[in-house]
Amino acid sequence: MSDSRRALITGITGQDGAYLAHFLLHKGYEVFGTFRRLSTPNLWRLQALGIFDRVKLIPMELIDSASITGALVASRPHEVYNLAAQSFVGASFEQPVGTGNVTGLAVSRLLECIRHVDPAIRFYQASTSELYGSNPDIPHHEGTTFMPASPYAAAKLYGYWVTRVYREAYDLFCVNGILFNHESPLRGLEFVTRKISNALAKVKLGLEDKVVLGNLDASRDWGFAGDYVESMWLMLQQDQADDFVVATGETHTVREFFEAACQAAELDPAGILEVDPKFMRPLDVDILLGDAGKAHKLLGWRPKVAFRELVEIMVRADLERWLRWQRGEQFPWDAFNYPSEMNILSRAMQV
Repeated sequence: MSDSRRALITGITGQDGAYLAHFLLHKGYEVFGTFRRLSTPNLWRLQALGIFDRVKLIPMELIDSASITGALVASRPHEVYNLAAQSFVGASFEQPVGTGNVTGLAVSRLLECIRHVDPAIRFYQASTSELYGSNPDIPHHEGTTFMPASPYAAAKLYGYWVTRVYREAYDLFCVNGILFNHESPLRGLEFVTRKISNALAKVKLGLEDKVVLGNLDASRDWGFAGDYVESMWLMLQQDQADDFVVATGETHTVREFFEAACQAAELDPAGILEVDPKFMRPLDVDILLGDAGKAHKLLGWRPKVAFRELVEIMVRADLERWLRWQRGEQFPWDAFNYPSEMNILSRAMQV
């Protein structure tokens, strides 16, 4: 094995995992990534970034400690980034026990395996702004009280605290990155930002005639995922392990995101938006707004991509995908993984 720095990324096939792998490769790291064995591998993001052949993939299950130990032994990492989770808030209400196991208890399994295999490994835990829930004390910072409002957030809260416990009890280098919402063209279609950009691309091309959403008044602090992964790396380069909020410091509603996306797509928002109660969560968070002052001061990190630029990037990317599909091109894409998109694709192919 080479003398370069080695990193193991759990959840490397997700949005953050792919961007982080891309970032670390450019830093000269040897990058390993874990993935779940599925009947259809979900590798399109690594392919889209052109790094699929440059990362070393290891099958691993977060509910299996032996599997985790095997991945650590195989990769011998200097750094572990735990990005794997059931990360969709809405699905956590439908699968609360599974979410608790994969998103929460798995953090204990990872830390315990690291403690026994190599306690010198530096560990990054992907925490979330959802920890703050409906706490009205905004902007949210590292000292703000957590008030989780979903099974996902509750599971992440366990992961946050057990990371701190292992840092203090065993002197492991463990950090929590409390990242506020971060989006990109690699976001999954179940997330509202990508749902909007993808739906508007289809409306623009006449493939659909409306965008169906839930709560339009929820406000979020949205940044670009490609910016945020740098903060993960910076946290593990510090002399002392600590926890950091990563955010843009500004908030926008879902309605504002939709309107900005319509502008980017050159579409009139009137008449193409429908609100469906089935997309409302049993308990929702009204506003999330982060204060990343600590990250600015100690990490030297600041976001580079502004809100409207992020929206434009996502809309342009989805419009280009649907145009490429209409031209009959083959390229890495996630539309074929979703029944709603397959209905459109199959109907068009039958015409």
